[in-house]
Amino acid sequence: MPSETEIRPFRVDMPGEAIADLRRRLAATCWPSKELVADASQGVQQAMLQELVRYWAADHDWRRCEAELNALPQFTTEIDGLGIHFIHVKSRHENALPLIITHGWPGSVIELLGIVGPLTDPAAHGGHAEDAFDLVLPSIPGYGFSGQPAEVGWDPGRIAGAWAELMHRLGYTRYVAQGGDQGASVTDAMARQAPDGLAGIHLNLLTFFPTDVLAAVFGGGPVPEGLVKRVAVALLAAHAEKKDPATLDAVAAVFKRGYFVEMPEHPQTIGYALTDTPVGLAAWMLDHDADSYQKISRAFLDKQPAGGLTRDRILPSPAQLGREGLPQPHLLPRSRQGRPLRRLGRAGTLFRRASCGVPVTALTTAPRLGLTVTTWPTTT
Repeated sequence: MPSETEIRPFRVDMPGEAIADLRRRLAATCWPSKELVADASQGVQQAMLQELVRYWAADHDWRRCEAELNALPQFTTEIDGLGIHFIHVKSRHENALPLIITHGWPGSVIELLGIVGPLTDPAAHGGHAEDAFDLVLPSIPGYGFSGQPAEVGWDPGRIAGAWAELMHRLGYTRYVAQGGDQGASVTDAMARQAPDGLAGIHLNLLTFFPTDVLAAVFGGGPVPEGLVKRVAVALLAAHAEKKDPATLDAVAAVFKRGYFVEMPEHPQTIGYALTDTPVGLAAWMLDHDADSYQKISRAFLDKQPAGGLTRDRILPSPAQLGREGLPQPHLLPRSRQGRPLRRLGRAGTLFRRASCGVPVTALTTAPRLGLTVTTWPTTT
């Protein structure tokens, strides 16, 4: 009889009928009337979404994505009563530093696949063997191929505890953690809990902000209860210290978008619509912020992807999340995954010590790319 702590090999094998059903539902979409303005001020524009749906139904190859996943070692294990899916890639280099990376919303481990090679085998990508990591890429509960919680309470702190148990089961006695977006909330919680073996964390995004920043964003008013307070570190690092009104307006616009309230407060209500229609789910996920929307729009309408944000990298998120409906939005509020780690330099020099005892670094990007590195100590 299998043990609860057993680690089992896993392969993705989506039933052909599920793919056929998705295409039928895409074809049967009931479209609303076109927006009444020439820009995106009323939300996701119909022309862009119709092109996305056309590509999704006719050209997107899920089997290719499946093969990319199955080319890596995947496993499942039960932690705290829930099945957890994860990718585990060990470096060929000796003394590689174990690193657990947590994805965000709306996304999955798929958006981390591009960093597997550079981080596990940096020597093959212009780096040095001593920069190598052993990678652990878990799927957050309710996302991708992890189990869907049957109870409330799977907040970042509970997930952080599960990740510590996962690293313990894998035999790691010293490791580091990284996260952006919702993954940053989980990684920050790991630092606060300071489990045995955790040597440091790296954040793409801050989940807790200084009081003066929040006061500027909300005009001195109270910060909404339950709001996940986050914004791109690059915006704050580049402009907030200069009291740039345009930047603060952009921060406020992200904070005040409707999904920040709807998903944490009434997830069941929005869940009916998003589970019923894949096009509705895609539109909801696309309407996150002006910057990402413009880049995704260019990828589909102009065939001009921004970096790795190609059409085939955009579509697996709604495709995977739509496999069993909306992934428990009441447990984890929506946000966008931070930019992936790449070429961050030697692991031994990556982390600085914070007041809680666990080194923590928040980066805009790698210093060798010419952007600022900002360190924020975690608070207890």
